[in-house]
Amino acid sequence: MSIRKTIATRTVLSLALAGVLGAFGVTTAQAAPIRACLITKTDSNPYFVTMREGALAEAKKLGVDLKTYAGKYDGDNQSQVNAIETCIADGAKGILITPSDTKAIVPTVEKARKAGLLVIALDTALSPTSAADMTFATDNFEAGKLIGEWAKAKLGAKAKDAKIAMLDLSITHPTVDIERDHGFLAGFGVPIKDPNTFNVPDKQIVGHAETGGSEEGGQKGMETLLARNPNINLVYAINEPAAFGAYQALKSVGKAGHVTIVAIDGSCAGVKGVQEGIIDADSQQYPLKMASLGIKAIVKWAKDGVKPQASAGKDFFNTGTQLITAHPEPGVPSIDPAEGAKLCWGK
Repeated sequence: MSIRKTIATRTVLSLALAGVLGAFGVTTAQAAPIRACLITKTDSNPYFVTMREGALAEAKKLGVDLKTYAGKYDGDNQSQVNAIETCIADGAKGILITPSDTKAIVPTVEKARKAGLLVIALDTALSPTSAADMTFATDNFEAGKLIGEWAKAKLGAKAKDAKIAMLDLSITHPTVDIERDHGFLAGFGVPIKDPNTFNVPDKQIVGHAETGGSEEGGQKGMETLLARNPNINLVYAINEPAAFGAYQALKSVGKAGHVTIVAIDGSCAGVKGVQEGIIDADSQQYPLKMASLGIKAIVKWAKDGVKPQASAGKDFFNTGTQLITAHPEPGVPSIDPAEGAKLCWGK
């Protein structure tokens, strides 16, 4: 038999075999895995480390080829832009992103969506929110409102004369700051006139301090506000590191334990802080859930072309929040630190 006839015969046999296998629902080649990307603000913050771990675990479970990227520092927009460009070039089906700059990243996100990628913001919405296909996040206003309501109930009659220190992430470039701030103040009973700014005129507010979300920043911010008014008796902290820093500042002047501290995060370190009495009440959020839902949404999009839906009455999907405290107050729903420890994230 000639070489040409041999090749032809083998080709016919191969095609026949493929037809037989196909009739029984068996394929001779596996489909390429769905490609996806996770882009976080940094790769050092425990919150984003947990988010990455959750996304990788869900991706492995669902057979998704997930690549992860992060900014070099909080606010590093260019690294996130570069990461999106890489994801588009790699043929990713979707991107999960915690935006460092909610406005500056929008043109690059639009480019990705035009290329057919599903883009989901995690934790922090883009500006406008509609710039992403969906946002999976904590209701930051609600998280702030919970600790505000608890603080008002805790102080009781003293609430009307409270002296409040507001420890924010970044006053000049807010992301979740305003929603959490305003939620806390609304829960405490302070009227909000302008929903877009920090400037809430009220005699109870001693001032706002920028912390960068770090313990060092929290300590410096607390020292600055104590110098302005040493009679501060309530501290609102954007996150747990800022709260821990505030506690150190209060401890250095003999006020630890005499000032109420509330925060938002719900990490395992934060829950331990509640157990130890460093933080009095903490709104817990769930980055593992955000990451897991995000990966599932990309798989659904890649297979069926279906986008995720927002929670009823909102322009994002609310991943939930619960108040953790060892001192529950009537009328304010909460769980104790032992229950919070079962749901916490990070170390």
